[in-house]
This record gives sequence, structure tokens and C-alpha cells, in this order.
Amino acid sequence: MIASEAPRPMQTLSSLTTALPPALDQAVARELAKWQANGGIARLWGRDAGLWTGGDEGRWLGWLDIPDRMRQTLGGLAGFRTDAQRYSDVLLLGMGGSSLGPEVLARTFGTQAGWPKFHVVDTTDPTQIRAIHASLDLARTLVIVSSKSGSTLEPNALKAYFEAALTEVVGAKEAAHRLVAITDPGSALQRLAKAEGFQRLFLGDPEIGGRYSVLSPFGLVPAAAMGLDLSRLIDSALAMAAACKPDTAATENPGLLLGAILAAGLAEGRDKLTIYSGPGLDAFGGWAEQLLAESTGKGGRGIVPIDAKQVSAPAIYGRDRLFVHLALKGHPDPRAAAIQALADAGHPVVRIEVADTYGVAQEFFRWEIATAVVGAAMGIHPFDQPDVESAKIAARKLTDAYEESGSLPGETPILVDGDIKLYADSANAAQLGAVAESPTVEAYLKAHLARIGTGDYAALLAFLPMNEETQAILERTRLTIRDGTRAAVCLGFGPRFLHSTGQVYKGGANNGVFIQITGDEAEELPVPGKRYGFGVVKAAQARGDFAVLAERDRRVLRVHLGPDPVAGLERLASAIGRALA
Repeated sequence: MIASEAPRPMQTLSSLTTALPPALDQAVARELAKWQANGGIARLWGRDAGLWTGGDEGRWLGWLDIPDRMRQTLGGLAGFRTDAQRYSDVLLLGMGGSSLGPEVLARTFGTQAGWPKFHVVDTTDPTQIRAIHASLDLARTLVIVSSKSGSTLEPNALKAYFEAALTEVVGAKEAAHRLVAITDPGSALQRLAKAEGFQRLFLGDPEIGGRYSVLSPFGLVPAAAMGLDLSRLIDSALAMAAACKPDTAATENPGLLLGAILAAGLAEGRDKLTIYSGPGLDAFGGWAEQLLAESTGKGGRGIVPIDAKQVSAPAIYGRDRLFVHLALKGHPDPRAAAIQALADAGHPVVRIEVADTYGVAQEFFRWEIATAVVGAAMGIHPFDQPDVESAKIAARKLTDAYEESGSLPGETPILVDGDIKLYADSANAAQLGAVAESPTVEAYLKAHLARIGTGDYAALLAFLPMNEETQAILERTRLTIRDGTRAAVCLGFGPRFLHSTGQVYKGGANNGVFIQITGDEAEELPVPGKRYGFGVVKAAQARGDFAVLAERDRRVLRVHLGPDPVAGLERLASAIGRALA
């Protein structure tokens, strides 16, 4: 039900329990005592920028009361929610916070009976876009374009592509009426929606950053299209918000408690946070990755979050690790015993049990509070993302160059070995060339991975189609590197990770060793109205990201595969296995 006058059922709060080493447990207690003594939570709710850097943090805290404000305006979504039932498919085009929150909701709740299938497109990969296109019944598809700024490259290109596809099926006038926009007031997308006659336009709050926006229209409009009970979702968030208010003792405040654990862990060098999201909540880790990485990864520090699937023997993990296990009540996690073994071995483990699927809204709010708490403990601005912007700028320069010349600037590999080419900036090329035992992919990978030291992490950054085959090979490769080096290993697909963990890779500590993976496009996919296609956009994004990593003196190597990503990844996986043997 949507009506705000509907009776509100009692909300059961998610539970949080810990198994922490004594020293960390004591550090958490000190952190909580400090917040209690200093009135930290009251200052947070009071939007006191002095809690962080004394800058403009106060104007980015609209997420604190957005559940209550949305509760008062749910009636405005009722008509849209009803109309969505007319469609077979709803397609959301967005990046970062505009897509990750809706993806959590879609995967947590699944397709509701009598409601459309919900698809999220947050890629520029031609193969992946084609696959999504082929899965749609365009004659009965609604498209949501979600972008706070309205100027983000990916959703604008995707909007052009899918609007053209709709036009071929239903005609130009009806195609425009199949579009819904979610954006901030005054954006280019707002102007476009009005000019082109979109079916609906929903405005967000400019005082809420993208990664904190899931309980605003950026999450609730998609939730309405899925047929979710919006009142119940918001009431769940409100229950957690009430528990996180200043009148709750510090030791009982759910958001503060999680934030204090993360902050104390970071202070003692536990900067790698592994998130295990149990059955029914499996997409939550990807959302939390963005929230933590973009918020804390700056000034040469930050939490490196890892959305993990596998649990290994405790000896594999070092003293730089902290673990959070989220479980949905009634959905047993087959990894529970292995996670318990981590705690038994002395690793810090936080367990969160979510009472029901609507409890995911509680976790959205808890983790937002916790992230703001960590930012305060670090003395940073947790609501900006300067290094995400730097990669966007670098990519935009390359696509603009292509638009003018018809080609991307030339580049020369440092090694060609069959279908695989290796690229590096001059500094990394010199370091690797000096120690590689032979001019082979295996030798260069061995030299590169040998640069992983104590306290470091590795990251696989794949600008490839994201599907079951590629994910399975890369997950296997991730575990090979982790087990061979005992380092934490991140895995992300471009360009979506650029709007997420990309911030901590560039702005956080220089303790990452990166393998960027690119490939040839089997077939380009044009972007309507542009000289470039999606393959060029993806290549520009990869090159831009690589350039910024190199500028920040990161240890980075690019592996360029041939046109077959599966065959290329298998060869890469074998070479890494031999390099670490």
C-alpha cells in the first residue's frame, strides 16, 4: 500500500553482533565514549560541518531526513506505480548511486507478481548492451533515465541509444512518452525531459549526493516501478533512523556502532573490509562498496571494500582485514561456518541479521550513518569524490578528441605476446622491464605481482562484458592471486567501478597493485548522434582511468586481450597461475 494514512506495522530492527579481538574491542569502546562525550551524533544530525573538515559538509546531509520527507509525499508516486503495471519491462539507465541502489532492490525483491521485469544498464560495453536490448519487449518497455547532474556521459549515450530503438518500434512521439527522468533541479536532464515531453519527471534533492540517494526519488521511483510496498520500505528506514538519533546511547546506536568499528579498525591498519552478503541480500555489497570507497578514499587514506563471495581458511587473511557478514533471517548462508572459523581464529567479524527483505532499507540508512561517522573520525569530507571526477574528465577529453579526428590517440604496447598486448606508463614499464625474466606475458605478470607487499591489495579492473562466464573466470583469477600473495584482491567491471571503488584506488593509500584488462571489440555499437560508438567510449574510459592511476604513481599494468574476452581471460588466468606457482 502507498497511502500515508495506512497503519504502520511495528518494525523489527536488524541485529548487530561482533566478535572482535580484545585490542580492537577496546578501541571501539573508546571511540564510542568519545562520541558520547562530545555529543557527536547530535552534531551530525545538527549538520555541524565542524564534525568533519568545517567545509560545506552541512549542505550534503539531506539524506538524514529524506525518509521522513518521502513518507509525506508517497502519494505522488501512486499514479506512476499503477501505470508501471502496463509494461512488461522497465529499463533503468544510470551510473553509480543512480543504479547501484535500484539494483539492490531489484535483486533483493525479484520480479513481483503482476509487475514488470526490472533491468539496470550501467555499462558502455557493446556486447552487454546488445544482450540487454535483445532481452526486452520494446513495444512494452518503459525507460528510466537516472542522473543527478544530467550530464553524465554513460546515461546520456544510453538514453540516445534506447530512445532510437524505441522509436523504431513505437514511433518518435510514443518513444518520448516512454521515458521517465530522475534528476536534480536545474539539470540538463530536467530541461531535456520538459523539451522532449517525457512521460514523467521526478526531482531529487540537490543536498544529497548520489551514493546517499537510495531512499530519495533515485531509489523510490524505481522501487515504485517494481511494485514494492513503498510505505513499508520507508517505515523500515524510519525505524533505523529513529534508532540512530542523538537520544540513543552511543553503545546502542546502530549506525554509530558500525561506524565506530570501521573507524577503529582503520586506525589500527585494518583498511580492507570484506563484505559477505548472504542469500537474498547478494547485491548489497556492491552498493556498500561505492558508499565506503567514494566517501573515505581520499587524502591518502581510506577503506578498501571487497564485495566477496568465497570464504577461505583463516590463515589466508592478514591483520589488515575486517569482515562484515549480512544475513537475511530465514535464508541460511552456506558460508556461515567458514565465517565463524574466521572469528574463532581471532579475525574481527561483524554479523548483521536483517529481519526481512524490507529491512534492507534499514541497512541503507545504518551504513550511511556509519560512513559519515568514519569520515568524521578520519577528519575528511565524506560527501565529495574528487578522483572520480578526474577520471571522468580524462575520458571526456579522449571522446572529444575522437569526435574531432575520428580516432583515439595512438599508443604503443611494451610487450606483444600472441593476442595479448601489455601497456604501461614509462615509470611502470621501466620497473617491470628491469626485473622481468623474459619478454613474455607470464614473466611481466610475475614481476608485477611480486610488487605486492605486506598491507597491499590487488585489483582486477575489467573493461569487458559483465556476464556469468567472464565473472566466473575473473573470480577464479581473483582467488588465485589472493591465495598466492595473501593479499586482499578487489574485482570490478568498468565503467561501473569508476563510479565506485575507483575513488579509493586513486585517492586512498598507495597500497594497491592494479591489473587493468581491456579487449578488442568484436563489433562496434554506434551512439546515435555521435561519431564515436560505445566501444570507443569504453576504451576512452579505460585509458582515462589508467592515466589517472599512473599520474598518482600507482603500480598498474594494462593487459589487452583479443576480440574473444572468454578465451583471452582464460589465457590470462593461466598465465597468472603460472606466475604465482
